[in-house]
Amino acid sequence: MKAFHNGTFFTMNEQNEVISNGLLLEENGEITYMGPFKKELFHQSTEKVNLQGKWVMPGLVNTHSHIVMTILRGIGDDMLLKPWLETKIWPLENKFTPEIGVASSILGVLEMIKSGTTTFNDMYNPNNIDPDAIMDALTKTGIRGAFSHTIFSFGTKEEQQQNLREAERFAKTYKSFADGRLTTMVAPHSPYTCTPHALEESARIAKEHDLFIHIHLSETEGEVETILSQYGVRPVEHVLRSQIFHQPTLIAHGVVLNDEERQILKEYDVRVAHNPISNLKLGSGIADIPKLLETGIKVGIATDSVASNNNFDLFEEARTAALLQKGTYKDATKMDAKTTLAMATRIGAEAIGMNGVGSLEIGKRADFITIDASSKPHLQPVSEAYSHLLYAANGQDVTDVYIDGKQIVKDRECVTIDEEKIMAEVNRLQQTLVK
Repeated sequence: MKAFHNGTFFTMNEQNEVISNGLLLEENGEITYMGPFKKELFHQSTEKVNLQGKWVMPGLVNTHSHIVMTILRGIGDDMLLKPWLETKIWPLENKFTPEIGVASSILGVLEMIKSGTTTFNDMYNPNNIDPDAIMDALTKTGIRGAFSHTIFSFGTKEEQQQNLREAERFAKTYKSFADGRLTTMVAPHSPYTCTPHALEESARIAKEHDLFIHIHLSETEGEVETILSQYGVRPVEHVLRSQIFHQPTLIAHGVVLNDEERQILKEYDVRVAHNPISNLKLGSGIADIPKLLETGIKVGIATDSVASNNNFDLFEEARTAALLQKGTYKDATKMDAKTTLAMATRIGAEAIGMNGVGSLEIGKRADFITIDASSKPHLQPVSEAYSHLLYAANGQDVTDVYIDGKQIVKDRECVTIDEEKIMAEVNRLQQTLVK
């Protein structure tokens, strides 16, 4: 049993408890005690870790990302979503190799981990990469998350069927992987890239294998107009008809929703991954998060890919999410610090069905990060720490990262990934990609 002591613990539980001079006990990756320091428990532990007065909080949860696209950071800036995908991103992804897929993914994970994200939810474009090799590489990084095969309806009928077969194989193979630390979802890309048949098959695969569905939905006004023109209904109603929402579902974006659609999402317990910076950069709009929350919909924070963000810093994302709504509503009470931080941790974990993480509570996994505020002027005065975690902190402030009680980052250095090697590799491969 390992004892973590001499820290201020921001538990992010439903009561938002903060425990000064707290004690966290971990055994076999699970939190067995979280509370005030107790000498008798401390002395029973076989290993003791002095946190040296640092702030401790659950690892952040990124509810929608694309780590395979990390190598495309900075490419196609200042473009709208549709032309950006069709003229920049998809053509380059068609030139990917298995080597690029692995290196790009690991660089993305490195950035996530070092900036405090311990759990991520991802879907990848299957073209020319080796997803099994990526999944194997992910196990070595120590990160937790879901990595999913994207379903598209491109190419011939046989190619579309092959895409569905491979997605189902991947789902069956990786439903529980790396001792349950890694999993997958069924990931139809969107209603504008999937036929009704592909959406129905996605629902079938998810039902048969008891998996979540992860789909881009209602991201832009153009998407709404396209689906309305093709199918006579808006995207939410169209996807509902395919039986998608009969399975646990997370939608990425949800920027363009009306009251009726929000009620449908609530009725089917559909969750939303909010990507404020990506939505801003691509000119997609600003999702109405207060209305989603008032409707009773679970909303997590997400970065999207670094090609449209351009980083995986979830602290920055959460801050932007809060400030956007305050400005849009002209109401400073919207998206308060505790609500927004919960969306980046506990509520985000619930949104992707990973209820065993996201808060520091007995029975949950020992996934947490530390911040050393003592030498950071922008995190002073320390008496206002809860405010600083949202409005002042950033990913560079993360000192240590633990997943399942194992140290993944120590004093800002990742111990599971050769940082210098992976950065050099991605830069070399990027030159071969864009030449």
